[in-house]
Amino acid sequence: MNPFIIDEPTCISFSGGRTSAYMLWRVLEANGGLPKEAVVCFANTGKEDEATLKFVNDCSVNWSVPIVWLEYTPEQPKFRVVDYENANRNGEPFSHLISKKSFLPNSVMRFCTTELKINPISAYMKSIGIDEFETMAGIRADEPKRVVKLRQSLRAPLAAAGITQVDVQRFWSDNSFDLGLEFRDKVTPLGNCDLCFMKGLHQIASIIQQQPSRAVWWAEQESKIGGRFAKDRPDYASMIKFAKEQTDMFDQNEETIACFCGD
Repeated sequence: MNPFIIDEPTCISFSGGRTSAYMLWRVLEANGGLPKEAVVCFANTGKEDEATLKFVNDCSVNWSVPIVWLEYTPEQPKFRVVDYENANRNGEPFSHLISKKSFLPNSVMRFCTTELKINPISAYMKSIGIDEFETMAGIRADEPKRVVKLRQSLRAPLAAAGITQVDVQRFWSDNSFDLGLEFRDKVTPLGNCDLCFMKGLHQIASIIQQQPSRAVWWAEQESKIGGRFAKDRPDYASMIKFAKEQTDMFDQNEETIACFCGD
């Protein structure tokens, strides 16, 4: 059976990256458009690069597919529906979550993924009368660690179809539009939250060196809580200082750790 065929209530979780966008295209191709059982959701944390937001909108416009933009809110129903024009761009949803929790997410307690993405999507689906559904996530065949961790209600059609990063990049190199973010060393450094603590430290430091202003929000959150996103690393304020003074001080081979957010 074609793993991209949808015949039951399904949420297509669109992270805003090339992989999940390619998954969406394969679903549209396999089903002759978006099936009536499917809903496409993009959960905006407010820390995505502007190019990501534009890409999500471009996919919707170019492929004539409705995409529901969601953002976390601390008040019930724990989400709000936004669009490309009025989506937050300064980390507001993420900042509201940190203020409510009064502590920072970290590699052990990645509540940001659950609270900013999974829960708003679930709450939205319930609000439109869909209590039980499968979630399609952009996990490829060359991401074995993520495939192993798949929960029962999560489908990974790309992995089932044997799709790898090479296939995804080939598709976008031939497409009429693309995500306006650099793909380098098998990753998109500015994909998902720009300076996510799950990214390799050298990757984060490189971004800060080129664009120090990106680290300001992260440093402000650490200062607000009086803690760090990663206790085994310097705080973001220190990394701003390091970036201005020196280069290549962190391990270039440190792995970026993937989570539900996708790429």
